[in-house]
Amino acid sequence: MQSIPSLDSAKTGSGTLGRLVCSAIARFRDRQAMSDGHTEWTYRDLGEAIGRFISALRNRGLAKGDGIAVLSTNRVEAFALLCAANLLGVRYTPLHPLAAAAEHAFILEDSGAALLIVDTGFAERVGSLRQSLPGLEIAALGAVPGCPDILTELAGLAPAPLVDHADSEAIAYLAYTGGTTGRSKGVMLSHRSLVTMASIIAAEWEWPRLPRYAVVTPITHSGGINIYPVLHLGGYVRLMQGFKAANFCHVVEKERLNCTFLVPTLIGALLDDAGSRAAFDLSSLELIIYGAAPISPDRLREAIDTFGPIFLQHYGQTECPQCACTLRRADHDLSRIERLGSCGVPVPTMELKLFDEHMQEVEVGRPGEICVRGPLMMSGYWKQPDATAAVFAGGWLHTGDVAIRDSDGYIYIVDRTKDMIISGGFNIYPREVEDAIMSHPDVAQAAVIGVPDPKWGEAVKAFVVPRPGRTLNPAALMQHVKDKRGGPWTPKSVELVMEVPLTSLGKVDRKALRARYWQGESRSVS
Repeated sequence: MQSIPSLDSAKTGSGTLGRLVCSAIARFRDRQAMSDGHTEWTYRDLGEAIGRFISALRNRGLAKGDGIAVLSTNRVEAFALLCAANLLGVRYTPLHPLAAAAEHAFILEDSGAALLIVDTGFAERVGSLRQSLPGLEIAALGAVPGCPDILTELAGLAPAPLVDHADSEAIAYLAYTGGTTGRSKGVMLSHRSLVTMASIIAAEWEWPRLPRYAVVTPITHSGGINIYPVLHLGGYVRLMQGFKAANFCHVVEKERLNCTFLVPTLIGALLDDAGSRAAFDLSSLELIIYGAAPISPDRLREAIDTFGPIFLQHYGQTECPQCACTLRRADHDLSRIERLGSCGVPVPTMELKLFDEHMQEVEVGRPGEICVRGPLMMSGYWKQPDATAAVFAGGWLHTGDVAIRDSDGYIYIVDRTKDMIISGGFNIYPREVEDAIMSHPDVAQAAVIGVPDPKWGEAVKAFVVPRPGRTLNPAALMQHVKDKRGGPWTPKSVELVMEVPLTSLGKVDRKALRARYWQGESRSVS
């Protein structure tokens, strides 16, 4: 095996993702670094792969300030490619594996990517993208008809030295929002923002002494960004291709994985699959990080009863990645059940306030929009100065999330401003109704929207998934909510469904639910 490419510290700047990864490679050379179930790398192997990808990108004429896009499943080569882009000062745009071809084409054109790299699982997507963008250069991670195989090229390339050419304020990651409220926006995340994120996560989240981290969500999003702090801590990253409860439990047992990130829908899938949990030894799990979407306190209490006090919640968004607030393991205290509805307290490096519509800070216990500022912030929206100015109005990042703060400083998210239902003059947040519905023992999942109503303006409508083998009575469920919350929060109708539509990030897709009710009608939230 060749020796690891050297890190030229005299030319390498600080405060960049490349510097963070290179430091980990230098410190933990012979440790197990990552595997995707097919390929396993030490930190030394990771460094050599990054060096070869740097050579391959340079051979294609890519240099500081250019952009690439990648469409890949969870595989080690995709992460090495990301690191190579980091070191070259090339911005990186991931394409979500579950997004439609039209969305991919829009992002590729909007981002100005000079090169798209796809893996073999997306060979059929190449044709439609070539039709939409005939001038786009496309290469592949493996054999894809009509595309040069970059992995074959790597075998004949010498690893380039791991020299950091990036600037701290340069865009490292051009991440497109989910697009549930319209066309996706490119969020410009600088090296400064993401190194701040990795540092906060490494220090603030209660990792095992040596993390062995299971990545089941796409590395294009939260699951992948968490790899940086895990490598910083000298840990091991196990990439998985999608989530099935039985396979997840099998790999956790086999490789003694001790931490993971799960969106609430995946926690629910584990809770509902008692057979898989019983068939495998999951005692190695010391930390389950969750976030990206709300979880009801009752479902969370069930998870704690099942897995123990090993849960940690994070709150952030693409514009303020991952870690504006943390609800630590000790805060998941079943003797203080109300605390399970919180997303925690702001991290020390961030300022967080709750403002009313006049940018006045609200009192304790009153709802206000979460606004944040600090070194974690994005640089703005790509090619959208007006949208950037609007979201940073008053010098704060406006998250669009409505929350209350209790007397101890804990933040409780009520809902998104755009999802608020105005019914009979009452402001009703879907999360409040969903939590009440989810407290019913026969409910597996719930989603709430407002629908047009001639009397109320909007009426509360609930879509409810029963637990396997359980029977639900809509009228009894409405009475349950009335007893828990009161009349205004009680759904006027309950529809029992097999599943609730989710976005590609595992969040309830309220836009899809509202579509059949609001066609041809305007819906505005003041």
